[in-house]
Amino acid sequence: MPFDHLLRPELGELQAYAPHPGDFPIRLDANEAPPRLSAAARERLAAVGGELAWERYPDARHAALRALLAQQLGLTPEELVFGCGSDELIALLLTALARPRPSDDVPTVLTTTPTFVMYKASARARGWRVLEVPLDRDWALSVDSMERALGMTRPNLIFVATPNNPTGTVASEQALRRLSALAPDAVLVIDEAYLAYAQDDWLRLYRELPNVALLRTLSKVGFASLRVGWLIARPELARELEKVRLPYNLPTHSQQVAQLVLTELQGEVDAMVQEVKAERARLQGALAEVPGLSVTPSQANFLWIRTERPAVELFEGLARRGVLVRSFHLRGGRLAHQLRVTVGTPEQNDALLVGLRALA
Repeated sequence: MPFDHLLRPELGELQAYAPHPGDFPIRLDANEAPPRLSAAARERLAAVGGELAWERYPDARHAALRALLAQQLGLTPEELVFGCGSDELIALLLTALARPRPSDDVPTVLTTTPTFVMYKASARARGWRVLEVPLDRDWALSVDSMERALGMTRPNLIFVATPNNPTGTVASEQALRRLSALAPDAVLVIDEAYLAYAQDDWLRLYRELPNVALLRTLSKVGFASLRVGWLIARPELARELEKVRLPYNLPTHSQQVAQLVLTELQGEVDAMVQEVKAERARLQGALAEVPGLSVTPSQANFLWIRTERPAVELFEGLARRGVLVRSFHLRGGRLAHQLRVTVGTPEQNDALLVGLRALA
């Protein structure tokens, strides 16, 4: 490689993100929502696309979307930063908050494991140190373990996903409040990507605790193709993040459709979410009856399944049957016996169950 001498050395430990290759009739690997939009909704979306000025750049300030969401959430527009999914917002935080502590040579991220892979991947790509604290035996956030980690380092950023990906578990309010108090000079980012499927949200913590910020997205409620995410943060922090955000980062159609989703199509989204919750309960009950499987209670749109057999065997067996799920066997340890399965349509879920029963 002629440019090895110019590349960040951390890139040597990373791989480009790529979905599992292949054509699968049933994909339950990416936590996407099932295709449940009505014909009328699709016609409305098509009409919005037909009205766009395709030759014009997008609104660089996302003014209409910003005003709408601020009004719905009871925030000021200055408390919102929009990104190309949560991924870009994570990158913006890592770019803007990158000053090392006086005693450190590089900044530090504190997070859990297993959790959303982009916290670590984006941080390492930018030269950050990453300290990962294992979830407890029930896949829950261990604040005691986080406190011990904080005794060893002073992170600039703390990422906590709740509901957590890939486990579907949630952090308690007590745990989040304690973690915020333990690191008052770090930004505690609570990632609520799966908020729609959970019992609670943490906007009240943001209002009360000055070091808390929230990540949200439309990607998990049926509009992953839009790549619309937003960060709720103090205006002082949001203002600095805007300085490192690339201009025109959200295409016009993404901004326009996002407004439609948050208003006219909200009923469609709500109906889909209720269907997923009902299917989640049905699927969890059915999986519990399959020999060799146990399921962690989930508040997301996926289930975290423990397998007595190596997870890779079930993963490959399902793939041969045209059903793609997510396996974590390559990470070893207790993850070698874990599958993550997105809750799909009733028909897709039934096919999954048939496959797992045949493989049991």
